[in-house]
Amino acid sequence: MADDVTREPLDAKTLREAVIVEDSAWRLLDVVNETGSTNADLIARAAAGEDVAGAVLIAENQIAGRGRNGRTWSAVPRAQVSMSMSIPNAGLPAATWGWVPLVTGLAVVDAVADVAGVRAGLKWPNDVLAGPESGKLAGILAEVSVPAGVIVVGVGLNVSLRQDELPDPAATSLLALGAADVDRTALVAAMLRQMARRIDALRRSEGVDPELVDEYVERSLTVGRRVRATLPGDREVVGQAVGVDEQGRLRIDTDVTGTGSDVVVVSAGDIVHLRPV
Repeated sequence: MADDVTREPLDAKTLREAVIVEDSAWRLLDVVNETGSTNADLIARAAAGEDVAGAVLIAENQIAGRGRNGRTWSAVPRAQVSMSMSIPNAGLPAATWGWVPLVTGLAVVDAVADVAGVRAGLKWPNDVLAGPESGKLAGILAEVSVPAGVIVVGVGLNVSLRQDELPDPAATSLLALGAADVDRTALVAAMLRQMARRIDALRRSEGVDPELVDEYVERSLTVGRRVRATLPGDREVVGQAVGVDEQGRLRIDTDVTGTGSDVVVVSAGDIVHLRPV
């Protein structure tokens, strides 16, 4: 039952043994009991001169998590995965940096399917949705630390939050979707392995290949729908989301005739809100 859910601590030793291996993308992994924001912590460490490339930081309790557009949120201890990964941008063409949060979403979707048996989809650019009501299961935030040469990408994934603990009515959790007693250690390990594989593929292909675009579109809950994109200054773009380009930008066809002659591209940094019409 949800009221009887147990929340075991993450096993840092098991995680290191699972993901810090030869030729791994990850070389450091720390689990802390509590922090304000794992993204902010990694960026601060980089700013202080520490080599954080390949570092992973996970908090059992995150009390000042950061979302897009300066939004903040708090976690429930041991009920979520609050994790940030520091990815060296060397070998990643700058034009592909917009794909880092998108492949992070793919990594989350694959991990929750493999470990929890939950099927999820992706709302461009940074949300993982699941369940009959398409509740928000996870959020993603990527930030570039230019002097340090890294991209810090954070994931907040709801694992064992009960209905009354969810941050808002539009959110959900693996527990709320029927996946009880999910092993968070196994879930984190799966996410990190998937993430390493996908970042390595971006480097090897020196960009975004058509197969990756097709895979993202297949998992997308945005492409194929009519959407309203709110931009800074209360500007709006309304139309059919028709795809994602090589830079990870959303392509919106604003032509009401459906001929595809008026396609506008918007980047994640442009968006204040994206909602279905």
